[in-house]
Amino acid sequence: MISHVNRVTLAVGMVIATLVGQATAAPAGPSENATINLIRLLVQQGVLKQEQAEGLIAQAEKEAVQARQTAVAATGPAAAPGDVRVQYVPAAVRDQIRDQVKAEVMATAKQENWAQPNTFPDWVSRISFDGDIRLRDESRFFSGNNSNEIVDYAKLNENGPYDVNKDTNTRLPPLLNTREDRENLFRLRARLGMKAIISPEWTAGIRIGTGSDNNPVSTTQTLGGGFGKKDIWLDQGYLTWKATQDLTLTGGRIANPFYSTDMMYSSDLNFDGVAAIFNHSLNNEWGLFGTLGAFPVEYTSDTASSNGFDKEDSDTKWLFGGQIGANWKINRSNSLKGALAYYRFDDIEGQRSSPCSPWAGAPGCDTDGSRVAFMQKGNSVFLLRNINANPATPGLTPQPQYVGLASKFDVLDLNLVWDSELPQDFKLRSQANFIHNLAYDKGEMLKRSEGEIVNNINSKGQFESGGNALMVQFTLGSALEMKKAGDWNLLAGYKYIQPDALPDGFNDSSFHLGGTNAKGYFIGGNYGIDKNIYASARWLSASEVYGAPFEVDVMQLELNTRF
Repeated sequence: MISHVNRVTLAVGMVIATLVGQATAAPAGPSENATINLIRLLVQQGVLKQEQAEGLIAQAEKEAVQARQTAVAATGPAAAPGDVRVQYVPAAVRDQIRDQVKAEVMATAKQENWAQPNTFPDWVSRISFDGDIRLRDESRFFSGNNSNEIVDYAKLNENGPYDVNKDTNTRLPPLLNTREDRENLFRLRARLGMKAIISPEWTAGIRIGTGSDNNPVSTTQTLGGGFGKKDIWLDQGYLTWKATQDLTLTGGRIANPFYSTDMMYSSDLNFDGVAAIFNHSLNNEWGLFGTLGAFPVEYTSDTASSNGFDKEDSDTKWLFGGQIGANWKINRSNSLKGALAYYRFDDIEGQRSSPCSPWAGAPGCDTDGSRVAFMQKGNSVFLLRNINANPATPGLTPQPQYVGLASKFDVLDLNLVWDSELPQDFKLRSQANFIHNLAYDKGEMLKRSEGEIVNNINSKGQFESGGNALMVQFTLGSALEMKKAGDWNLLAGYKYIQPDALPDGFNDSSFHLGGTNAKGYFIGGNYGIDKNIYASARWLSASEVYGAPFEVDVMQLELNTRF
């Protein structure tokens, strides 16, 4: 926007251009010449300097004399009725006024970014937008040999407690669908992000996304539902401070700050908390990176139990993570990337309660809050409540229960990636991921649960589990990332995830329909249709490692675009 002074300058300039006729030497007092009075007024207002004003008056006087001499030598035709004669404006005056007005206006325009080609005001240039849309057709094919009695413990905790005493409760617990195929589920993922550069060191960002619910591992929305409107969620919201050239601090709801695969963390998972991210190049061949972070996974409700006088102790479940890694450019055709991470999940395991009597009116039991906020399936779980029997009817005492995780989780995560350029411009990525739960202890789990573990039981009634997971994957094609038309690649891999290698609530939700206690293979391919538009196809086949039979194949056909 043109400033007040510039507007005055422009207006006065226009008046001068139309009124200047002849100029005489300015007397000390007010002049009869309106133009000279206007020039003096500009000096008083600080628009013109005194020396500039004197120069204008002298030049105007000189050219006015010349104009009068010319008019005497050649008198023009007489004016007809209605004609308007415009006083002569000396060229020097016009040019000087024009140049000064133009210079001041353009200076303001440049400063405020409103007159330069392809530019916007400064605050607009510091904001950028990005997003992506994915259309997916998904089909799920179940084996006819699957057990149809696999309990959905996530829904049991969400809708519970559930009475496990069959003598007092005849209804079934929530069960997973394990036998009925689901074909052509039309699904959508849409995300839109905004990033604002507050200063050279500070950045703020917000991203919204779709999602059928608030689960942390997917922003995919299943379409249908009578054409009803779909939900929008806050997917990210963060502040970032670039402390040094190599160190960045970020906090809020942030993207995964660790280098990992979807066997550990879903690609859609975001973290709530703070992280310090380090990235340093040693030379043209070597680089180091690392991350430290603290993330509150869940807070104990201030009102639990809601209908009791005594509230539960504050017991925040935390994730503390640290990672160190290196990049090695071996030669022009080969590079290696490796990272080792340690994740400590504090207080995520369940706790067996002290004796309690919900049947006698107790609002709850003292460890109800130790159940996790979100889970998929696979982790070993046990009944949390130690319920006293009713002395009057011991066998008919209701047993309303929640479940909690039987294992602690201190997870070691090792990732290796080798990128190679092959003849014919082919590119090959070989990737391996090994996970080990340092806190896995079968004996400790049985002790913690007091023998009340309810899943991962074999046909002999014995509890089986493990604390290891392994993934290998190979990607071959003209490009590893789909950026332009004609880019393509093929991929294949294998996963083996024991039940308690990692928390089942945070990893990929497609392989074995999410969680742990899964093994199997996956294949797929990607093809670039246009710039930033590509098609994908995946087939994932997985079954259980331990426990009741559960085998499922998942086919996904996708159209992806980013902008």
